[in-house]
Amino acid sequence: MAITEAIKSAGERGELMETAVINLEQWLNGSFLPEWARKAITELVEAGEWGELNERFYKDMKFGTGGIRGRTIGQTTPPSEQGKSTPEGAPEHPAVGTNVLNDFLVIRATMGLFRHCKQHLADEERYDIPKLVIAHDVRHYSRHFCELSASTWTKLGGLAMIFDGPRATPHLSFAVRHLHCTAGVVITASHNPPHDNGFKAYFSDGAQVVSPHAESIISEVEKVSLEELPQFLEKDLSKVITLPSSVDEAYYEVLEENVLDPDVFEAAHPKFVFTPNHGTGAVSAIPLLEAFNIDIHPVAEQMVQDPRFPTLKSPNPEIASAFDMALAEAEKLEADAVIATDPDADRLGIGARTVEGKMKLYTGNMLGSCLAEYRVSKLKEMGIIPAAGSEHAALIKTFVTTPLQQAIAESHGLKCINTLTGFKWIGEKLNHYQEELEEKLWDEEGIALNYDHTDLSTRVSLLLEYSTYYVFGGEESYGYLASDRVRDKDASGAIIMFCELMCYLKTQGLTLEQYLDGIYLKYGYYAESLLNIYMEGASGSEQIQRIITSYSDNPPTEIDGIAVTNITNFAQDELKDADGKRIPKEKFFFIELANGYSYAVRGSGTEPKIKFYCFAKENVSNEAELGLVKDATTAKVKALQAALEADAHTRAGA
Repeated sequence: MAITEAIKSAGERGELMETAVINLEQWLNGSFLPEWARKAITELVEAGEWGELNERFYKDMKFGTGGIRGRTIGQTTPPSEQGKSTPEGAPEHPAVGTNVLNDFLVIRATMGLFRHCKQHLADEERYDIPKLVIAHDVRHYSRHFCELSASTWTKLGGLAMIFDGPRATPHLSFAVRHLHCTAGVVITASHNPPHDNGFKAYFSDGAQVVSPHAESIISEVEKVSLEELPQFLEKDLSKVITLPSSVDEAYYEVLEENVLDPDVFEAAHPKFVFTPNHGTGAVSAIPLLEAFNIDIHPVAEQMVQDPRFPTLKSPNPEIASAFDMALAEAEKLEADAVIATDPDADRLGIGARTVEGKMKLYTGNMLGSCLAEYRVSKLKEMGIIPAAGSEHAALIKTFVTTPLQQAIAESHGLKCINTLTGFKWIGEKLNHYQEELEEKLWDEEGIALNYDHTDLSTRVSLLLEYSTYYVFGGEESYGYLASDRVRDKDASGAIIMFCELMCYLKTQGLTLEQYLDGIYLKYGYYAESLLNIYMEGASGSEQIQRIITSYSDNPPTEIDGIAVTNITNFAQDELKDADGKRIPKEKFFFIELANGYSYAVRGSGTEPKIKFYCFAKENVSNEAELGLVKDATTAKVKALQAALEADAHTRAGA
């Protein structure tokens, strides 16, 4: 009683937000909390940790279209939560609260997903047992959450399968399809800080859930009452299946399909340094690279799977410091290139030597453009795509990925599909092309196609005739995919594509920089830059929403003295992609400027920040002026970024 009074009093003093008071009282008055959790809340209240309690309880961590992601270790840990620390130094228990990822939220997410799957099967008049496969990365509590979700699923009457240890996110995407599952889950927070974790949901096509399943799953998760949770808190793994190594081997075979010219690996032998940054990247990448006799040199210290990521400021290969140890190793070994993956091995970052012998890091836009140009050209050379291109072959990218890739596609006579941000939309497109092929073959030829059991060559031929062949796709945030049997960005698949490209360039006496410059000379110089503005906590969330809202209510007319010529409001405008399919509504803006530059604005779906994507394009007439154009464009983009940041802070305070 004294604790609830203290909470009310803190609310009256303004030290606790009203929503935090409501959520705290609901949790303390409920009967679902184990004793340690109740004590942990009491200890935080008695210590007057109002800021910590606000962060933990001011809102419910929402199950969004991609799942949930956020803190699982609080900034302040009470003694009852700390308990006996894990070997990696984490508290015994994940943080208690409505806005942190813990056992309660994992159980609710699993229950909601199960109920949707069961209803979906019934709606299709299929009364199979809902089947779930779960993978996890190396983060704090990842194995625990994986087992807890699997235990919950089986207690609900489903069939749950898990791997014997950490696996990459694309590994899970493949396994969903390979095992004919109703759904899949990955326990990961991707490249987030060590204190975070997440629960990411996939559907039977192997892609992250999208409409209409996403909305139904969210609704079912929200319906799960807190009082239903206690019976699932104790894990029971007696009915959970641990997958055999044959599932891994099947995934490795699919990864090999990414290779277009296996002979090039024998023709040249560049030296590569590889780091998984303490994550799952080595699990699939190393066997794949060894299969092609790639000269690979792992960074030994970072091969150790460790949720603390102890040798890194951030495990995100989008950040240059994630390459520090790999670059040092590359200098010792005189390696040609460096390769880095994030903890769940869906993102790939790379660096390669310049003509001067210096190691240069490349952005996701740059590598994606190089891979797109190489693969389309090679597919034409091999006669797989007609020399003039085909309207039945497509390159897919997100709207916030460089328009250079659209120029590459169109120049080669291919269709370019732009999607909303997130690889789930690329996965949705692949599912659409598969379903279109299957339906046409049945309607026109009376053939029932088993898509995944049809060899690659036949699949490509059929897609080019009856639907659309997916050539390559990616997003600026270091995600790439060429295989249609994996439905999420895949670092291991991208690694082997990059190694093939580097082997080819070595046979031509070219560096990656020279190859990219050749692309610029062919299509024009494209430059991109990402501005992240972090606004943490409850107040930060409100500021981000004010910025987003202001773009609708008070759209900009100029930025840095440059007139705005057009604004596309994805939340309001009726938009269709190159296939004529309607683009879903989203709080996202694309702004075009009078000088031909443009930028996009969106709030991050996984981190407390708002993103501004800047795009520039300048014509280049010859190699001699390319350097000058690069420098001048960089200066213009920096000025644009500075103006956008100043404008954002003004809008945040409005």
